[in-house]
Amino acid sequence: MLEQLLIFTRGGLILWTCKEIGNALKGSPIDTLIRSCLLEERSGAVSFNYDAPGAAYTLKWTFHNDLGLVFVAVYQRILHLLYVDDLLSMVKQSFSEIYDPKKMAYDDFDETFRQLRIEAEARAEELRKTKQVGKPVSSVKKQGQVSKAGLEGGNKRISEGGSKKDDGDGSKAKVGNLTNGHSNENHGMEDDASQKTELANGKENTSSNIAVDLSKLQKLRSKGVRGRGGVRKADSIGNKSSKVAPVEPAKKATKKNRVWDDAAPKQSKLDFTDSVDENGINDHVDIVAADQGESMMDKEEVFSSDSESEDDDGEPGSDEKPEAKKKGWFSSVFQSITGKANLERTDLEPALKALKERLMTKNVAEEIAEKLCESVEASLEGKKLASFTRISSTVQAAMEDALVRILTPRRSIDILRDVHAAKEQRKPYVVVFVGVNGVGKSTNLAKVAYWLLQHKVSVMMAACDTFRSGAVEQLRTHARRLQVPIFEKGYEKDPAVVAKEAIQEATRNGSDVVLVDTAGRMQDNEPLMRALSKLINLNSPDLVLFVGEALVGNDAVDQLSKFNQKLSDLSTSGNPRLIDGILLTKFDTIDDKVGAALSMVYISGAPVMFVGCGQSYTDLKKLNVKAIVKTLLK
Repeated sequence: MLEQLLIFTRGGLILWTCKEIGNALKGSPIDTLIRSCLLEERSGAVSFNYDAPGAAYTLKWTFHNDLGLVFVAVYQRILHLLYVDDLLSMVKQSFSEIYDPKKMAYDDFDETFRQLRIEAEARAEELRKTKQVGKPVSSVKKQGQVSKAGLEGGNKRISEGGSKKDDGDGSKAKVGNLTNGHSNENHGMEDDASQKTELANGKENTSSNIAVDLSKLQKLRSKGVRGRGGVRKADSIGNKSSKVAPVEPAKKATKKNRVWDDAAPKQSKLDFTDSVDENGINDHVDIVAADQGESMMDKEEVFSSDSESEDDDGEPGSDEKPEAKKKGWFSSVFQSITGKANLERTDLEPALKALKERLMTKNVAEEIAEKLCESVEASLEGKKLASFTRISSTVQAAMEDALVRILTPRRSIDILRDVHAAKEQRKPYVVVFVGVNGVGKSTNLAKVAYWLLQHKVSVMMAACDTFRSGAVEQLRTHARRLQVPIFEKGYEKDPAVVAKEAIQEATRNGSDVVLVDTAGRMQDNEPLMRALSKLINLNSPDLVLFVGEALVGNDAVDQLSKFNQKLSDLSTSGNPRLIDGILLTKFDTIDDKVGAALSMVYISGAPVMFVGCGQSYTDLKKLNVKAIVKTLLK
């Protein structure tokens, strides 16, 4: 039984709800559907499951893209109603005929819906009865066909086994008759007799078979075919001669000039770890800032304009491709001039297929690219195509809007404001850096510390990577260079306890921010994931940052989904703490393969808060959404 069916616009205005059903829904399944599915470009899915205390719902929906309407049906998941899809399509067709943008209430649609519901239920019941009646008949027919085919096949094999003696020998006849003996149990005595006669014939005709085989072998050798156990010599010699003949003698490589060590340019200084002056503690940060400049986090406008200009410079080369493809679109010129009534799925498939391949070449995970194309297809199907507009440009514009919506953060990511809010409450702002091995957690933690120091925020580092050798020393080097305090307890300690003591120390010292470094761990490492969950549950940090490489493709989906799943499963509270933001590293090494950012944001829903683009402390910036979208669709 249906729990609810409602019709609303894409702007959120409810036009009609089924008053006849009138069941009060537990929780808020419609709001969750809009937030988690429709706004996240997951509308291409078949259904959406919503779990509430004491109820489990399944939601199905359809769109009328030309009118901008959404039709949603809600029912209990345990019922498995078969008529919901049919009912939604009939309601969509009937309501679109009476829809008026100026009209706000549709009370006269209640009777129409009652009739449509009765018709859909009758169709589903009739279909269920036909399936129940049709199953036994089909199974009986299949059994009869199989037995009949088995008997005919057995008789045919018997006749063939007795007649064909040229190509086979005694062993083949024996195998064939043995199989007939197993398949036809009622004729076992006849099969045994036939087996005896065939074996006798096989013994008598051994010499004749050998003669036939020898004559065949001679013919095959004359044709130049390889034998069973040997290799023909003429062919091998011919191949060798054919391979050796065209090969020219290799030219002697010219000797390159040798560069001696004395002639190599000398580096003025390679070790920067001891650049701290013993007497200049207070002005050491100013020295680092003078050497490396201002952090790129505060240069967002300059960087975005540079990236836009670079992309614009590269557009002429990319514009040549559409001009080359215009010949292929010549057949659809008349259609683009006159316009198309409504877009159908077959019209969208070629453009969506090309768009999916383009996204995958930009390092977007295949699963994510497919879901995005399904969502765009659902948003465009049935929409009217304007005149002088190509389907490919319409699809690309819809995909661009979808990508901007996905990558744009839906909440504030201003860490400085959150730090000042925590400072007013006289407690430190705690940030935990998590991720897999070797992605650059400690290095980018130092970059974030350097950026915070430039904004006059006091920082303390917590060395909670008690697992990897040299991790504490690495963080200690960064702390000494930046002249910030570090809390450490050495190795083989509980990282959750170390983080708790670090937060207490920061509270006593008046530090504004505590940056917690954790051990790198793979998403399948159960002991380390359990230790990470304990650290988060015990200390309740303000921000959990997932540090991931921009180089990964499909693995980004696996890493983030399993990290969130483990944190949820191992959490001791009813409201588990998941990943809040993403720090994308090694962004300067990927050229235009920026798809990992899209994959990570899509699978987790967490925004990209920082982007690492180099080795120095200043190489940290914000994500430029427009530049990323332009690169993905270029």
